[in-house]
Amino acid sequence: MTEFAVESSRSVYKGRIMGLRVDEVRMPGGGTATRQVVEHPGAVAILALDAEDRVVLIRQYRHPVGQWLIELPAGLLDVPGEPPLTSAARELHEEAGLAAVRWDTLVDLRPSPGLSEEAIRVYLARDLTEVAETDRHVGIEEETDLGLHRLPLEEAVAAIFAGRIENSATVAGLLAAAYARDRDWAPLRRADAPWPARD
Repeated sequence: MTEFAVESSRSVYKGRIMGLRVDEVRMPGGGTATRQVVEHPGAVAILALDAEDRVVLIRQYRHPVGQWLIELPAGLLDVPGEPPLTSAARELHEEAGLAAVRWDTLVDLRPSPGLSEEAIRVYLARDLTEVAETDRHVGIEEETDLGLHRLPLEEAVAAIFAGRIENSATVAGLLAAAYARDRDWAPLRRADAPWPARD
């Protein structure tokens, strides 16, 4: 028998974005344990870096924490059949009014593996161009009041250590970008690199 095999599973809740299920899991030493799992479609985030080494950040209200957070443009993988890179390009267009010529995979995350199956891929987008005003996306709900600004990468990294940037994908993306840039971008993976969490 496979270690940690799922003996049974039942759905407790299905929402528009996520669900909750309860699994009974066979433990390696014998017996079973109950595990609650938040089902999540996954997400992409985009670290858009301009020619002046500034990163594009948004300020977005997050209801679960009741705060405005500084974040990278990002979005759910909630369009059936849409490749993650296509989702990332769409989110960059919608949230930042930008398009990018060059795309690379920066870092992959599992933000809460003890609770959720959520996986996030952070892309690095470069060679940026502004989307024409007539082609801009009109935001809904939390997107209607996005504060968009650009900050030098070094200042954004400093803001992490000052406690002003807390979003996990943003923290990981900024630190990974600074690391990769200091190594002449050698650590980057192709934009279509395998993503085991989603493949």
